Amino acid sequence: MLARMSSRTQPWLESKPQRYALALVVTALVLILRGVLDPVIGSYVPYLAVLPAIVFSAWFCGLGPSLLSMLLAFLGEQYWFIPPVHSLRIAGNPDVAGAIVYFLVSLTIVIFADTIRRTTSKLATTSEKLRETGVELSRSHAELEQRVSERTSELQQTNVELRTQTDVVRQLSSRLLQMQDEERRRIARELHDSVGQIVAALGMNLAAIQRESDHLSPEAAGDVVESSNLVAELSRQIRTISHLLHPPLLDEVGLVSALQHYVEGFAERSKIQVSLDLPADLGRLAPEMETAIFRIVQECLTNVHRHSGSSSASVHIAKTANQLRVEVQDAGKGIPSQKQSEIACRGKTGVGMSGMRERLRQFGGQLEVTSVPGQTVVAATLPIQQMQAKSAVST
Repeated sequence: MLARMSSRTQPWLESKPQRYALALVVTALVLILRGVLDPVIGSYVPYLAVLPAIVFSAWFCGLGPSLLSMLLAFLGEQYWFIPPVHSLRIAGNPDVAGAIVYFLVSLTIVIFADTIRRTTSKLATTSEKLRETGVELSRSHAELEQRVSERTSELQQTNVELRTQTDVVRQLSSRLLQMQDEERRRIARELHDSVGQIVAALGMNLAAIQRESDHLSPEAAGDVVESSNLVAELSRQIRTISHLLHPPLLDEVGLVSALQHYVEGFAERSKIQVSLDLPADLGRLAPEMETAIFRIVQECLTNVHRHSGSSSASVHIAKTANQLRVEVQDAGKGIPSQKQSEIACRGKTGVGMSGMRERLRQFGGQLEVTSVPGQTVVAATLPIQQMQAKSAVST
């Protein structure tokens, strides 16, 4: 309670003259009250009546005013109320002992009150600092929460934008592959219908000239035969390029016939023995699905020819109730470990590998590559439900 009183009165007691004045007023009032009560108490309890003034001054006015109040109260008590009155002379040993006890008690009160007051002041200051610190921490916490909320909102917005951009990139990539297939189909058709027809007409003209070779010089006749052979080779190469760009059997008959024809032609051109294992119930799939599977097999066999050094390869397609699995295996030197790491983390892989992944992503499929010295297996899995959905959409 005294601490609260001190705290409430401290603003008024900031001024030193005010504290001294208050101590003087309180001491005077106590001495006046002592005079009023003197007929009752007399000198039976010397100095006891003035101790309240010392306690009040020590608690509310500080060290200096309380010492002044102690001295004035002693002088007033000694001069007016302790015999011989109107004199500051201490008459005997009992009075000396009383004075000594008074000063000891008064000094104890003053020192004790000053210590408590200083401690209370320090506690009040510490409490105020803690309160200010708490307010600052609360403000900092609120600001931090606001920044975290804003940053989270920005990150969420950025994630939404990234997902949107990723979807756009995937759609563009899918559209690019479709346009690439359409362009290959168009070029293959142009090679077959336009260039192929011109080469065929040129071959027929050379054949007609060759029938009249009896009328030509031996040199000219030899040039005609060589030109006929060159035209025949050109026709075969145009037909091969046309089939590689887009096999007509893929649209006309389906994936099974297109793969059989392609594997036979690849084995003949590359001198790599290739085995093809297809399920009997594969049937027809959606056109874009058949194109994707054909391109994956084509890309894998091309990589076998270019990089593996293998003399044999196998293509295996298996169909279960839930998925279709396409495996291409060789017996070559394998893929270097650094390249495997790039493939695993989808780093700087080749265009062909990225194209296969993108084709499979359109149908919810996955691509797996496992390689050790002497064997490399590229496996593509496609969900049956996705294929059925694609087929239903296409029809």
